[in-house]
This record gives sequence, C-alpha cells and structure tokens, in this order.
Amino acid sequence: MNRRVPIALVPVLALSLAGCQSAPAPATAPEPTGDGHGAIAGAAELAEPALHLTSVTPAGEIHHLDLLDETSETLGEITPPTSLETDGRFLYAGRDGGVGVVDSGVWTWNHVDHFHYYEAPAAVLGDLAGDGEPTVVASDLGAGVRFDGGEAVLLDLDALKKGRIEERFRLDVPAGPGMVVPLPTGALVTDADRLRHVDAAGAEIETVPCTDPAGSIVTNVGVVVGCADGAILAVTDADGTAFERIPYPDGAQARALSFAARESRPTVAGATDGDAFWLLDTRERTWTRIDAGEPLARVAAVDDADQHVVALTEKGEVLVIDGESGKALARTEPLVAASLADPVLAAGVTLQIDANRTYLNGPAENVMFEIDHADSARIARTFEADAPAFVAETGR
Repeated sequence: MNRRVPIALVPVLALSLAGCQSAPAPATAPEPTGDGHGAIAGAAELAEPALHLTSVTPAGEIHHLDLLDETSETLGEITPPTSLETDGRFLYAGRDGGVGVVDSGVWTWNHVDHFHYYEAPAAVLGDLAGDGEPTVVASDLGAGVRFDGGEAVLLDLDALKKGRIEERFRLDVPAGPGMVVPLPTGALVTDADRLRHVDAAGAEIETVPCTDPAGSIVTNVGVVVGCADGAILAVTDADGTAFERIPYPDGAQARALSFAARESRPTVAGATDGDAFWLLDTRERTWTRIDAGEPLARVAAVDDADQHVVALTEKGEVLVIDGESGKALARTEPLVAASLADPVLAAGVTLQIDANRTYLNGPAENVMFEIDHADSARIARTFEADAPAFVAETGR
C-alpha cells in the first residue's frame, strides 16, 4: 500500500506574538473539526498509525522513513542541529541561536477510548530565533523553549498545526540552563530553586519549590519535573493544576537527570550519571532504584505487562531489563559502539520506544535498528540511513 503525500516546503514565517489568544491548551490534542467525526481538513484519516522514523543528518538534511512499506524520502533541509526533540508529530531541532521546526505530517490523536490516525503533507515550517543554546520540552501539550542567553518561549500548538510558528509568550529570564515545561494551561518556567507556574500569556500564577530542576516528561497522570530531592508532579483537572511532591526514598544518592518512557504511560525511567537508574511510578507516587551493574548511556521504560525497561550500555549494547527484579533479560551485541565513542555523534543517539518496538540510531554506522524488546531483544529490521545523527519516531 502506498500512502505517499506531497511534500510542502513552507517558507520561514515571521514570528508573531499570540498573547491575545486566551483559550487554554487542552490536556490532550484538541478535538478535530470537520464534517465527520474525527475529520481534519487537509489530512487523510488512516486505519492504522502511519509510523515513520524521521531523521536529520549532521548537515541538516531531513529523511522520512515509512515503517510500513520501508520507503524513504527527503523532506528538505534545516540549519544543522545539535539536539532534537519531538512530540510524535513535530520535530524541534535546536542549535545555538535557534530551533528549526518540522511538521512530519503524521500523527495519532487520542480520543480517550480510541485513537484516530492521520497523514498530511509534511513541511519544514521555519525557524524560532533566540539568544543562545535552546533546551526544548515537547509533548502533546505543546513546546517550550528555554534559550540559555535568557529567553523563555512557549509556542502556540494550534498555530503549528496550521503551519505557523507563533509564540504564546516570550519572557526575559536569568541566563543559564533551564526549561519551559508546557502544561494543559500555561507552563512551568524553571529557576535555580523553584518552578514558576505561568498562564498562557506568561503571567505568574504561583511558585513551587524545586531545587536544581532537571528533566521533564508527560505521563497519563500528569507532568513531571525532576528536582534534586525528588520530583514535582503537576496534575490538571477542571479545578486547575495541583502540584505534588514525590520525594526520593531516605538515603537516596544519585538523582534522575532525565526521563524517558513509552508515550502516555504512568511509569518512567530516570537516568543518573552512574550504573543505577530510577523508575518513577506517577500513579503510585513511588520511586524504585535499580542498579544495572554497568554504565548506561540511555534508559527508557516500556511499562508494558512484563514491566520491561530498555537500556543502552556505554558499549553500544541494548539491554532488556525486568523492571521489578532489575534482572537483565536479554542483551544484543554492540550495535552503536562507534557512534557512542564520538562525543559529537553520541549526543544524538537515542532509544525511541513504542508498544511493540524500540528504535536505535547509529550515526557512525549509517543504520537504524528496529528491536523487538518483548522477544529477547531480537533485531527485527535494520534500515540503511545516511548518517542519522538525530532520529524521532513520528506518527505515534
């Protein structure tokens, strides 16, 4: 079956402030509009998700691999990035002075008790300029960008879906690292010792204590932000957003520095700078420390019926770990050792996790791996690729 759609290269658009837009962003993607249930103008509704691997080369060339029919096409070019984040549809490619934004044209819409799957023309939307290196936090709630030169930006997700780069707010903040974490209404802007809860126009609502914020992820319970002594869980309902603190167990040492998991699951993995990692169950509000016994480069929670966790060792091997016992259930041979040995390439090597597969990119090896984490880490498929420095699974 061939589901090719035309590729639209959209010129770089002027950035415009959208503070006058007062409608809050919903907790999940907005309900589509159209003549029929689930219809979206300009998009084709599909019977199954249009899963792709969208990759970016060191030179900024964007490739789009269809995981169904294994066809590949080039979407266009962006300024060479040093980082990449995705919400499953949009790609945010960061580098000093800006963020390139790409619409992969494939996505899944969660309608609570079922899903809708869409494909539309892919597009390079343009560039978001800022002062310094950006940190992007992206989810189906939106995208927040913190430039370390001292700017905090929340992008308008509805405008992105219409092909426009617009800002909900742009705030002056202290220079240095930090995050802008989208919420269903507004965002969290991090400082050294607190989170500032702001509305969609950037006006401060309240502050939440959080020393040395690092790492954020969205679960089906709420929005997580890591702190030196635990995590803050932001839970939003009809009455507003409430903040809960989930402290580490007594005696805990190495903290979680980043979080990764299959999308919209309650349990997430928190990577440390040592051999151990944390599992944070946002439903139970508990932490579990697991010592892998060897240095890990990446770790992500599958959070399936068997409580699998997938990890990448510093030797380039993929491990499947039992999230309850901590036992390694399977191990591949070294797959991306050359990529991890190169400090520049290593920054873009990622584990992309969905319900059935794990995807791993090897920029130096010029290959992307599809791994069946439920079947003893079996290499299901390999895809030749032109230096996939950064990869995002899109369509999910």
